Amino acid sequence: MTAVAPTRRDTVPDRSAARGVGVRIGSLIAGALLLVILFGVSVAFGVRAVSPAEIWGALTGGSDGIAEAAVLKRIPRTVLAMLVGAALALSGAGMQAVTRNPVADPGILGISTGASLAVVTGIVAFGMSDPYWYIAVAIAGAFATAVFVYAVGSMGFGGATPLKLALSGAATAAALTCLISAVLLPRVDVMQKFQHWQVGGVGGADWHRIGVVAPFLAAGAIVMLGCARGMNSLSLGDDVATALGENVFRTRLVTGIAAVVLAGAATAIAGPIAFVGLLVPHACRASIGADHRWLLPFSALAGAGLLVLSDVVGRLVARPSEVDVGVVTALIGAPVFIWIVRRQRVRAL
Repeated sequence: MTAVAPTRRDTVPDRSAARGVGVRIGSLIAGALLLVILFGVSVAFGVRAVSPAEIWGALTGGSDGIAEAAVLKRIPRTVLAMLVGAALALSGAGMQAVTRNPVADPGILGISTGASLAVVTGIVAFGMSDPYWYIAVAIAGAFATAVFVYAVGSMGFGGATPLKLALSGAATAAALTCLISAVLLPRVDVMQKFQHWQVGGVGGADWHRIGVVAPFLAAGAIVMLGCARGMNSLSLGDDVATALGENVFRTRLVTGIAAVVLAGAATAIAGPIAFVGLLVPHACRASIGADHRWLLPFSALAGAGLLVLSDVVGRLVARPSEVDVGVVTALIGAPVFIWIVRRQRVRAL
């Protein structure tokens, strides 16, 4: 039998693949630098603009009291916006992978609403005020809602299809919203406090709250990133993933748990901020592809940047007042969501 000599294609490294990795690494670095710039913009602009010299003076104790107060208030606010934006984007990417539903995110599936109901019930029934309890109760409510939505969406022929999950999530969110109103009606004092929180915002950020929520967000993010390879297998379908040696049930369960923890903790600390988990993974998938090993870190950076930018816009458009970041993301996300749904419908025809 005659040996076949290796061709140039067999012996030369795949330079196109290497270039692709290099481009993605460069894009990640560029995204990180852009996020640093947005951080500076967020600290500098608000009701009172602060110059770079005043920012430096505030950090070193050499500026006037007004500038120092503004800077020291905006820094934790910006950090919280980055953490919440990254968490919501990762959660949305994970939910889209688990459900194979391109319009899945914590808000659309009702998970954020479930976390909100749990927090409201804890406040009204038990006088809950400790941040740790907020997070624990919100995550529990998010888990219960996720299980309920998946169970309802799995009923009938075909199991948990993307359309059935989206419909069951929307119906559950509507029902839970009515329950929230029913719980709040007898308690006017709690209602006034909740109405501001329900809009979604990062204006009340402080280092204590960030320190409380950061371990939950870090744990969820680490688990989510560790599931990236399994999420790639899930995107091929359960049968193909099983043939490739993937434990489909375990991957879906662990990814779902990480997504729910991220969504619940973010909702507990900042309120139910909508559409970040939907828009960011879509945009990143269109730009860098569907490989979750790259999609997840890109989504985290883009989600952090989007929420910081939305917070800055909310502070500037209504000076001397401000618009909560949840309103800004809703104004951006609603028309984009309609466009995504229409595009998916056209593809299905």
